[in-house]
Amino acid sequence: MSVGCGLRWAARRERMWPCRHSLRTILDVYRRPVRCSRLAGVTAYDDVGLLILRLVLGLTMAAHGYNKFFGGGRIKGTAGWFESIGMKPGTFHARVAATTEVSAGLGLAVGLLTPVPAAGFVALMLVAAWTVHRYNGFFIVKEGWEYNLVLAAAAVAVATLGAGRISLDYVLFHTTGFYGLLHGWWGLVIALVLGLAGGIGQLAIFYRPPAKA
Repeated sequence: MSVGCGLRWAARRERMWPCRHSLRTILDVYRRPVRCSRLAGVTAYDDVGLLILRLVLGLTMAAHGYNKFFGGGRIKGTAGWFESIGMKPGTFHARVAATTEVSAGLGLAVGLLTPVPAAGFVALMLVAAWTVHRYNGFFIVKEGWEYNLVLAAAAVAVATLGAGRISLDYVLFHTTGFYGLLHGWWGLVIALVLGLAGGIGQLAIFYRPPAKA
């Protein structure tokens, strides 16, 4: 094969399989020095650990949203439950909760704009803890708010540490200035401020506790 033909084939191959760039980006970080000072000293073990944490947290949350859409009583049944705890209109909140759970869960799992899905975790868990679990104490065995705290805190921790190099954040943004907003102090602030604002706002606008019998 001539040099000219080889170059044309190489160009055609890159057009045919553009997704190879993303995989190559992830794999190449372990073959060359790290340029970002924040990532200096980060090992493959750190990235795999973050990936495991993101997948477990994210897919757990997404499963809750999927169940609201397609399991049990579906949206109609979930809407009735929301009405019963004082979150009205029930159908609106059922759809918002299910959509947020799926999108925040999947967003954290793949590590895309990580502080934003982490904020979704905070908002969801704050509303759940305040409306359902706060009167039951801390421990989950008594329907307390322990589980809500663990999910929210773990998501905020991931936003602070960053999603790691096995993530869409790294693939898409690590060569840009925007990447600095997706971890560190900015990640912590975005996750907490957006999450608390969303949760408190939803409670202030919509939550009306049912009268005790």
